[in-house]
Amino acid sequence: MAQKSKYIALLIALTYFTYLLIEITIQYIPYHPDVAFLRIKQHYIDVPFFLTLFYVHVYTAIFSMVAGFTQFSETILKRWRRVHRYSGWFYIVIVLLFAAPSGLYIGIYANGGLSSQIAFILLALGWFAFTATALIKIRKHDYQSHRYFMMRSFSLALSAITLRAWKYVIVAIFEPRPMDVYIIVAWLGWILNLFVAELLVLRLKRNRRLKRTANAQKTK
Repeated sequence: MAQKSKYIALLIALTYFTYLLIEITIQYIPYHPDVAFLRIKQHYIDVPFFLTLFYVHVYTAIFSMVAGFTQFSETILKRWRRVHRYSGWFYIVIVLLFAAPSGLYIGIYANGGLSSQIAFILLALGWFAFTATALIKIRKHDYQSHRYFMMRSFSLALSAITLRAWKYVIVAIFEPRPMDVYIIVAWLGWILNLFVAELLVLRLKRNRRLKRTANAQKTK
């Protein structure tokens, strides 16, 4: 019961922040080169493919968030396996063909100089690599490894939310300069997510080992 309550609380929090992300995405509809975040990127507007790939990233990343939510529900996995499978494929296609490659390109032009650029490039590369590995694992029917890499992948997808959440917290507490905030959240927005994902993976692996040990003892 406690675990179910934690899951519901987490789902509510993720839903709320996803709603905020949708509000941000709506700002870029219709297509316009001088709106919201793009107002401070005007010196990159004429860079080949920048504006196009920026909008590709904005429009597709939100769908990866929604699809990702369905991947870690035991209820959906057990009762609606097709929903899990199709939404998983949708997530993988969105990330590998659109969201991660476009994120890599616009990361090259990130504000904050070299530090921020490296952070967003590593984020995009990690997102692509974890998602591609999850695809390889499921094609080999290695379901456990597939789950672990999907957890890592989705933790990076969540950076779209956590980056902004950390921004609000840091500004409210420390009131630093805007560019300093940008550099900090460029790293903090995904590294902590990945750290938490690794802790969850380690916990799942430990529980799996304990279960195997218990089953082996029962058969003796």
